[in-house]
Amino acid sequence: MSKVHNIVIAGLGGQGVLKVTDILAEALFKAGFDVKKSEVHGMSQRGGSVSSEVRYGEEVASPMVPAGEADVLAVLDATQLEVARGVLKAGGAAIVPEDLPLDKLQNPKALNTMMLGAVSNYIDLPVESFIEALKANLPEKLHEMNIEMFYLGRNSR
Repeated sequence: MSKVHNIVIAGLGGQGVLKVTDILAEALFKAGFDVKKSEVHGMSQRGGSVSSEVRYGEEVASPMVPAGEADVLAVLDATQLEVARGVLKAGGAAIVPEDLPLDKLQNPKALNTMMLGAVSNYIDLPVESFIEALKANLPEKLHEMNIEMFYLGRNSR
């Protein structure tokens, strides 16, 4: 059986957790991977915890990342690190907002694409795959800013 890669993105309602995992899943799918995605909304409408999991590989049976098996955990709000830490495997990468150049964040709503840029460093895909998926999932008027935020996140690590 081929290796399955696991990525978890967590944050608070309204931060774009689900949107950024849609972009990630599309990039992986178009690259030919079997991709499964799941999400937990909780009290997301009131700013509560939200997490989304993306699993990809040659063949993926389940959309749920087992506890202790996430290769990458990215949190859009530092308060969610302890909430989600149990999903991260030993030696896995945890990315928090403080790892990013937040002083260059043009719009708080683009933190998710900046985080996607940081996450992309752990995925063996050409950067163009992420940019194409980003463009497919966001309105054209948001492309330029979000692409810039993606590159800032990618170059932050």
